[in-house]
Amino acid sequence: MTVTTKCFDPTATFEVEAFDRIYRSGEGEDWPVRIYQPQGDGPFPALVDVHGGAWTRGTYLNNENIDQALAAAGMLVMALEFRQSPKHVYPAQVQDVNYGTRWAKSHAAEFNGDPDNVGGLGTSSGGHSIMLSALRYDDPRYAAEAVPGGEDKDASFRYVMTGWPVLDSHARYMYAKEAGIARLMEPSETYFPDEAAMQEGSPQQSVERGDYRVLPPMLILQGKKDDNIPLTIPERFVEIYCAKGGTVDITYFPDMPHAFAQNPGPDTDRAIGLMKEFLAQQV
Repeated sequence: MTVTTKCFDPTATFEVEAFDRIYRSGEGEDWPVRIYQPQGDGPFPALVDVHGGAWTRGTYLNNENIDQALAAAGMLVMALEFRQSPKHVYPAQVQDVNYGTRWAKSHAAEFNGDPDNVGGLGTSSGGHSIMLSALRYDDPRYAAEAVPGGEDKDASFRYVMTGWPVLDSHARYMYAKEAGIARLMEPSETYFPDEAAMQEGSPQQSVERGDYRVLPPMLILQGKKDDNIPLTIPERFVEIYCAKGGTVDITYFPDMPHAFAQNPGPDTDRAIGLMKEFLAQQV
């Protein structure tokens, strides 16, 4: 049977029901996913959200305002919680994102979503994890754990949207080290075993090396007053991504700091509007 996804209309308005499910259990812990389900005729296109927090903190509710807004426009949004350091080091978070994406595809129909029309959203370190999983979705380390009932699903995305993402984990670490910014150095040293792991696990360097499987269409939203991400990182990433054949829409917000779109305001409204426009092109 052929399933036709409901067209995404950025001007649409739906009531949203939000609730939690457990998508993964292990090591004596359960890992939830917050479902934001539009109430209406579907199936709706789906979106997997991966929050930031320097790989060490934050929760799956970090992007709640964004997730609610996109769901209200007709996206089935699934926001993942995942393992964090120092207890869990690289590539644990990428493994959880990969597993969570396959789980989302396996269960999307239960929430009136289309399992064949799934994109990703990642902010800050979540942008790092989701891009690594998207670029190397069938990496045997990342896809090591099978999803029950989801053996026919992979972790590829139709597109990826990112906000203030850490697209080069090693370059960001070197920036923090040279500037003496301990609040950025320490989480990197906690999550990655060493600099070699930062380089191997860098989306930027993965694209440069050519050890990726796909280059999904991307959206990048970046504040120009972000003291967590030097602007050379997104600039270099866009250059190499496009040179390799990928497509990127990037918008800089002149006066905005790191994680600006998590708080209400006109720039957040503009960022969400850009996401909706991008979704209308991709879905």
